[in-house]
Amino acid sequence: MSVAGVIVDDAGRALLIRRRDNGHWEPPGGVLEPEETIPHALQREVLEETGIKIALPATLTGVYKNMTGLIVSLVFRCEAIDGHLSTGDETSALRWATRDEVSELADEAYAIRVLDALDAVSPPAVRAHDGVKLV
Repeated sequence: MSVAGVIVDDAGRALLIRRRDNGHWEPPGGVLEPEETIPHALQREVLEETGIKIALPATLTGVYKNMTGLIVSLVFRCEAIDGHLSTGDETSALRWATRDEVSELADEAYAIRVLDALDAVSPPAVRAHDGVKLV
């Protein structure tokens, strides 16, 4: 299981990271450690990849299953409460992106997570993808 956090600024833009390992743009996040709770993993991953501490609880905006990788990801809309934007071991760049920019920068499977978080509808979205495209 993995988590991702979509931090939204006052202008309605979402914070994206560019991954060091593959150069792809996506929301910050990663796999839970065995002893972690979901909120703790979310806060840790976002902080590690962006330098930003988020408020908890965060709002669940979607559940996504990678049908080929067999990974379920929970995505949350987050509020920044502390820190300064910084890259790290896993991120080569950070960018505030509008809805249109998200769709241009990120693969469909990751862009939809950010767009769902920007919309923050209830109930949360439930979607499947193949790692790149929705299925």
